[in-house]
Amino acid sequence: MNTKWLFKDAPNLETVDALKKEMNVSEVVAYMLVQRGITDFDAAKSFFRGSLKALHDPFLMKGMDRAVARVNKAIAEEEKILIYGDYDVDGTTAIALVYGFLSQYTSNIAYYIPDRYDEGYGVSEKGIKNAKKEGYSLVITLDCGIKANEKVDLANSLAIDMIICDHHTPGNEIPNAIVLDPKRKDCEYPYKELSGCGVGFKLLQGLTSANQWDEVELFKTLDLLAISIAADLVPVTGENRLLSQYGLKQLNQHTRLGIDVMLNLAKKEKPLSFTDIVFTIAPRINAAGRIDDAKKAVKLLTSQDKEEVRSIAKEIQEFNDERKALDKEITEHALEKIAADNQYTDKCTTVVYDHTWHKGVIGIVASRLIEKHYRPTIVMTQAEDGETWTGSARSIKGIDMYEVLDKCSAFLEKFGGHYYAAGLTLKTEHLSRFENAFEKEVQKRIGSETLIPEQIIEKELPFNQLFNIAESIYELPRLMRVLKQFEPHGPENMKPLFVARNVYAHDAKLLKGEHLKMKVYQPDFQKHIDAIFFKSPTSLAIVQNGPFDMVFTLEENTFRGKTTPQLMVKDLRPTDADFENINEYAVNLK
Repeated sequence: MNTKWLFKDAPNLETVDALKKEMNVSEVVAYMLVQRGITDFDAAKSFFRGSLKALHDPFLMKGMDRAVARVNKAIAEEEKILIYGDYDVDGTTAIALVYGFLSQYTSNIAYYIPDRYDEGYGVSEKGIKNAKKEGYSLVITLDCGIKANEKVDLANSLAIDMIICDHHTPGNEIPNAIVLDPKRKDCEYPYKELSGCGVGFKLLQGLTSANQWDEVELFKTLDLLAISIAADLVPVTGENRLLSQYGLKQLNQHTRLGIDVMLNLAKKEKPLSFTDIVFTIAPRINAAGRIDDAKKAVKLLTSQDKEEVRSIAKEIQEFNDERKALDKEITEHALEKIAADNQYTDKCTTVVYDHTWHKGVIGIVASRLIEKHYRPTIVMTQAEDGETWTGSARSIKGIDMYEVLDKCSAFLEKFGGHYYAAGLTLKTEHLSRFENAFEKEVQKRIGSETLIPEQIIEKELPFNQLFNIAESIYELPRLMRVLKQFEPHGPENMKPLFVARNVYAHDAKLLKGEHLKMKVYQPDFQKHIDAIFFKSPTSLAIVQNGPFDMVFTLEENTFRGKTTPQLMVKDLRPTDADFENINEYAVNLK
C-alpha cells in the first residue's frame, strides 16, 4: 500500500539549541521536545517525570459533587450498589477498578455486564429489571449509558438511582441521572479525552478526597487504568499520559495475580510497554467477552484465589486462540467478498456483511480490512431475529465516524462511539439506503489524498546521529535509551518515526516468504544495523537494486538475554538522486 511521507512542522532551531544546552541532551532529543511544545527544563521535567499531584481536581467535572454525595449516602445507609459496565477492555477494567476499590468500604456491592449476544452494548432493559429484582437502589454505569435515556427513565420509575460514568459523545439530551462525562457540552473539566475507566477513576478520586481515604490505595488501581487507556486508543496526552506513566509502573512493579498468570501463559516477560498491553493483555481480556462471558475477565483482574485465577486464565487463553482463528477466517471471507464485487473499486467506503459472522470479532475484522483497503469501514453480522444487523465501524484520519453515522441516523436503530470507532444497529429493510447514505456522507468529507495512509515523520535521522563514534551497534545507543522516556506511546504521542536517506542493504532476504530482513548502512556510516520490514515481499527487489530511503522506528530486539537495536521499517522507496534533501519530496505538515 502506497503511503504519503509527511514531516511534522520543524521547530524553532534557536529554541532547540537553547533547550539542548539547558538539558545537556542531543539535538535530536531537544528537537523532538520542542516539537511537542516543551521549551524549558521545568516543562521537560513534567513531561518525563510528572507528579500525580498534577492531576486535575475531580470536582471540576460536572455532576461530581452529586455523584460523590449519592455514593456516600448509599455506603452510609448500606444500600445495595450495582456496578454496570461494558464487555470490552475499557469496560471490564473500569468494573474491576471501581468494584475492587469500593469493596473496601461496603460489602453491599456487585457488578453486572450485559451479554453481548442477548442484550447487546450498553444499558439494557434486562439489566435494569434484574437490578430491581435483586434490590439494588443505586446503579453506577461505566463506559456506557450516555445515550441510554429510555433505560434511565425505566430505572427512575423503578426507584433506582443512576450515576453514569461515560466518555462517549452525548446525544442531544442528557439522561435524567447524575452524569459524569467530560464530553458534555456543559462540562468544564479541562481534559476531555479520559477513557471510560478514567471517568470511573475520577469518581473514586472525588470520593477519596471528600472522605479523606488513603490515596495510596487509590493509586494501586492505576495499572487497570493504564490498560484501559492503551486498549481503548484514547490520546496519550495530558492527564492520560500522567496516569499511564504511573499505571505502567504499577503494572510492572506490583503485577496483580491474574495478569501475572496471564502473562506466564502468554510467555511474555516484563517490563511491559503500552505495545505489550495492546497486543498481549488487551486481546486476552477482550476475548472473554467476545467468545464467552466478560465477567470472567473481571474475576481474573480482582480475584486473589490462585487456583481460581489459574483456571480462568487458561480459559481466557483458549478463548483468545478461538478469537484469533475466527478473526483470520472472517477477515479472509470479507476480503474475498470485496475482491469479487466490482462496486468496491470506485467507492470511498467499505460496508461488508454476512449473517454467519461472529459478532464478537467484527470490530477486529473492520480494523484488518482498513490495513488492506484504507477507507472508512463497517463490518456487520445478522442478529438472531433475522431482522436486525449489528455492526462495528472503523475510520481513518480526516473522517469523523461518529459525525458520519449521526448524519445517517435516520436509517439506524441506534449508534454510538468516537471519531475513529463506533457501533451501530439497523433493520434489514434500511440496509441498502444506509449504505448509500454512508458512502455519500464520506464522499463529502474526502479530500484528494484522504484515502492514502500517512507516515508522520519527526525528522531525518542519519545513522551517524543514532550512534556516536564510540558506541557499538550491538548495544542500545544512548539516544534510544533517552527516547524510551518519551513513552508511553499511543494516539497523539505515537512512537517517533524517522527517515534515513541513501541507505544500502546487506544480506537482504525474505522470512516466511513475506518479511524482509536485512542489515542496513550508509556510505558515511559503514557499520551494519539490523532492520526488518514486515509483510513487504515486493521490497526485496528495491533494496537489492541500489540505494533507498526508508521510514523507520527504533526498536529493541532481545535474543538469548542480549538486547540489541533494530530498525523497524514502515516504508521504503528508491533514492532519487535528483533530490538533495528528503524534505523536498516529503510534504511538510501545515
